[in-house]
Amino acid sequence: MRCVARGGMVYGQWENPDGQAPISCTDKPVAPQVRANGVDVARFSPPRRLAAEEIPLIVNDFRIAAKNAIEAGFDGVEIHGAHGYLIDQFLKDQVNDRTDQYGGNLENRCRFALEIVQAVVDEIGADRVGIRLSPYANYMEAGDSDPDALGLYMVNSLNKFGISYCHMVEPRMVKVGEKVETPHSLLPVRKAFKGTFIAAGGYDREEGNKAVSSGYADLVAYGRLFLANPDLPKRFELDGPLNHYNRDTFYIPDPVVGYTDYPFLS
Repeated sequence: MRCVARGGMVYGQWENPDGQAPISCTDKPVAPQVRANGVDVARFSPPRRLAAEEIPLIVNDFRIAAKNAIEAGFDGVEIHGAHGYLIDQFLKDQVNDRTDQYGGNLENRCRFALEIVQAVVDEIGADRVGIRLSPYANYMEAGDSDPDALGLYMVNSLNKFGISYCHMVEPRMVKVGEKVETPHSLLPVRKAFKGTFIAAGGYDREEGNKAVSSGYADLVAYGRLFLANPDLPKRFELDGPLNHYNRDTFYIPDPVVGYTDYPFLS
């Protein structure tokens, strides 16, 4: 469930109806950014700050989206609260410059995200709901001065809803495709969260096995490796070779290239 990000979508050229400005918690623009291929430069439209009275309407949009997903036959939904998208913008103090009940202190900045969780849980049930968060990351200039406090506040708040899982991005994944050394760890938030905890961010087979066996996470999520290896579980089981992914084809409109053209293990 992704809402429009500040200054436009992180990937692709999605346009709002009638040329409307993308919505955000702020009206601060995003500087042009080099794309993941290291060559192309993405430029973003200036955002429009949501008025306080509009925010319940956005929360309701998430509720309706969840309802529609279940009616369409999905087992559940993952609320996207990461990677510089709308929810992440409200959470982070380097983006959120509001002075109303949705900005300022940690409780206020998390209010929007938790209102969405409440609405979705009320609509489809907590057992069908998960959330993805990236408190340590700085995607689309959405960083926070105290990511440890942000992560702990969010998981402790999520505990009261009893949602199915929390899916969190590793601190080392600061930007797309980049691993960095960091003093931060997901272990404190993993211990605080009462449900299933999923870690994501640049894991290989050995790291994933270690994370689960050591209790660092209940599950490990794979993205790029799974795109390039449609039979990734079998390859991991056999410790087989992996296809190399081509990031340049991840976000193109071609219905085949980059998604269904990677070979299975012979």
